Amino acid sequence: MAEIVLEEVSKVYADSVRAVDAVSLVVDDGEFLVLVGPSGCGKSTLLRMIAGLEELDGGRVLIGDRDVTAVPPRARDVAMVFQNYALYPHMTVRENLGYGLKVARVPKADAARRIERVAHLLSLDELLDRKPGQLSGGQRQRTAMGRAIVREPQAFLMDEPLSNLDAKLRVSMRASLSQLHARLKTTTVYVTHDQTEAMTLGQRVAVMRDGRVQQLDTPQTLYQRPANLFVAAFIGSPSMNLVEAQLDDDAVEFDGHRFPLDRVNRPPTKGRSRVILGIRPEDFAIATNGLPRIEADVTVVEDLGSDAHVIFPIDAPRLRAADLGAARESDEEDEQLLADTRTQFNARIDARVGVQPGERIQLSVDPARFHFFDIETGIALRA
Repeated sequence: MAEIVLEEVSKVYADSVRAVDAVSLVVDDGEFLVLVGPSGCGKSTLLRMIAGLEELDGGRVLIGDRDVTAVPPRARDVAMVFQNYALYPHMTVRENLGYGLKVARVPKADAARRIERVAHLLSLDELLDRKPGQLSGGQRQRTAMGRAIVREPQAFLMDEPLSNLDAKLRVSMRASLSQLHARLKTTTVYVTHDQTEAMTLGQRVAVMRDGRVQQLDTPQTLYQRPANLFVAAFIGSPSMNLVEAQLDDDAVEFDGHRFPLDRVNRPPTKGRSRVILGIRPEDFAIATNGLPRIEADVTVVEDLGSDAHVIFPIDAPRLRAADLGAARESDEEDEQLLADTRTQFNARIDARVGVQPGERIQLSVDPARFHFFDIETGIALRA
């Protein structure tokens, strides 16, 4: 195991596109760190720079206190797991697992012992004599993982390894990865565009945009205290509801609704000012208590069994992708089938309530859970 340190690393391509822009971060010894963000944010490029598959245009990479910036990939003592598995189709599972050991000239007896141990760890014992073409997607992925584990490297680098699996298998593989890391305790950097993977796997998560790290923290901190609009809109499913609002000394107003604020949740702004207000869908509830309420004319109900997503309009213009710091890749992603320029709010409630489209309901919400962002910079405003 080893600590990984990135010091102001940058990557600029021939067309002057800055794929990675002066990123500095530390992956602790034995930590599982996830890099997450939309397509083109630089997360895979950053991973490949750690692996040595991309040359740096600035900065340094250190693995276990050793500067590996100019060290070739095979001498960095890291193992990479790719999205497409990259198995040799003409080799058996046993041969695929042992290929790296053969290249490294590990003694045959030691190599055989390692292969048997890893095969047992990943339940590949009965598949050792099969070729990749005879394996399911999950079995191929376990073989790819095993090929990395058998090398006993200082760190694992994983580039969207579960993206080719179906949804149900991804869930079980996520659990297996968590168990595997708990057992091996090997430093791991994992790339994904799937925030569910990021939040469930990462001990810490780095949210990236345009080659830079927007926020690096634990999953709960990213969810509870996003640093800016981009992180707020990107983390959470369904996404945080966002709307332009007016803030005065003791309340926030939007769409004719006025919610009192307590001192703890009062952003540090003076007088009356415009802000962007954020409310998580799960912070709404059917009004049965003394909390402030909002009337909602339900347009869509997405019944998921355990809960329901209740969608209703707010009489305020929708925020554009640019307003959200491009958390959505374009405004086209927010287009609707029926033209409606109003903001659409989403409330996540108990499905057993039985809300139907066309109903007018009352929802309660706790102002202590509101999020506020600067309307110009998108930076979070905190008490």
